[in-house]
Amino acid sequence: MRKALLMLALLYAALLPSVLKAQELAITPDHVYQSNIKSVKLNQAGDPLSLPMITLGSSEQLELAFDDMDNDVKSYYYTFVLCNADWSPAQVNQLEYLRGFSEIRIQNYKMSSIAFQRYTHYSAQLPGGNSFPIKSGNYLLKVYLDSDTTQLAFTRRMMVVDNKAGIAGYIQQPVSPKLFRTHQKVNFEVNMGALNIPNPFDQIKVVILQNGRWDNAVVNPRPQFINNNVIKYNTEVDCVIPGGKEFRWIDLRSFRLQTERVKHTEYHTNSTDVYAQPDVERADKIYQFIKDINGKYYLATLDDYDPNFEGDYASVHFNFSSPEPYAGYDMYIFGEFTNYETNDLNRMKYNPQTRAYECTLLLKQGYYNYIYGLIDQRDPAGKFSTALTEGDYWETENNYTILLYYRSLGTRIDQLVSTITLNTILNRK
Repeated sequence: MRKALLMLALLYAALLPSVLKAQELAITPDHVYQSNIKSVKLNQAGDPLSLPMITLGSSEQLELAFDDMDNDVKSYYYTFVLCNADWSPAQVNQLEYLRGFSEIRIQNYKMSSIAFQRYTHYSAQLPGGNSFPIKSGNYLLKVYLDSDTTQLAFTRRMMVVDNKAGIAGYIQQPVSPKLFRTHQKVNFEVNMGALNIPNPFDQIKVVILQNGRWDNAVVNPRPQFINNNVIKYNTEVDCVIPGGKEFRWIDLRSFRLQTERVKHTEYHTNSTDVYAQPDVERADKIYQFIKDINGKYYLATLDDYDPNFEGDYASVHFNFSSPEPYAGYDMYIFGEFTNYETNDLNRMKYNPQTRAYECTLLLKQGYYNYIYGLIDQRDPAGKFSTALTEGDYWETENNYTILLYYRSLGTRIDQLVSTITLNTILNRK
């Protein structure tokens, strides 16, 4: 009996790394796993609209913040996982990319005050002095309960750049008559400097993000030509991206005042319901520039309260008027506040009585950008498209962030060696 138990223990020990690796591979970036977690933000310190990116070896920090709607105190921990350019976990030991402790407990928290909705607000400055990355690249931030990585609360992407190369570029209107009015072309060239690149097609990876979104990222566009250490990208195929339209918005910085795009507010004993102004299809409307924040949101109040622990929550009711449902399509409301995901939480349901798509989300006081899009029910890839609901316009103001990854010969790490952000107005040719 003792021998059999010993054999079972040895078999379990042998299989455990494979089981843990399978769990690691199944982890989704930028995803909230627990329904009690709300308002997750990870950005550069002091700039809630920035990408979560820092420079290797610098004093730059990121701010992490989130709310636990259970209104109690829990032991949340975080750790960093180095990933490849495609966000699959890098096959290297944590000691090769991290210094200090492998996990850190989040000790800064405050219980909410003033607000009807009770919650606990957690925050942290990353990376801390007790745990920091020593390699550039993509990092997956994992936040979990009780020092148990299987109890994931949420994940967030973050990037560490080590500037070893250079990128220059501009935005222009495509030449193709089919794309001329609806798309935007990203032209850029990469100067690899002193990096040793005998095989650029295998060692170099490029990713283009539109407004920081990963759901529609352009991955590994084909270079037009290579001249010594300069790689030029200027193609009408890979680097042409639908322009979309300026994001819609709603101002929720006050539940007491009638703010922009709010139709009316209902107050209850312990809760608040906010009804947004009805939205309509914009695909056939003439383009009009409206200053937006490119799909992001930030927490704020108009009453001089601290939005972190004094800001309130409300059930916000969104409404998209449509005489008939889009047959064969599912509609979603979409933005940073939905984690740029499409799931049951942000899926719009068609109400034949009101002849509109409807959705209710629990949101904290702040300013929010969003759009509506469709997914073809017959599409196995589930591609999100705004062509029918918002339209695509060459003139739309967008930010394009270019990320350059490099893998040196004989290594298993994709280093992030350069990045640049181009604006379609400021960097237009």
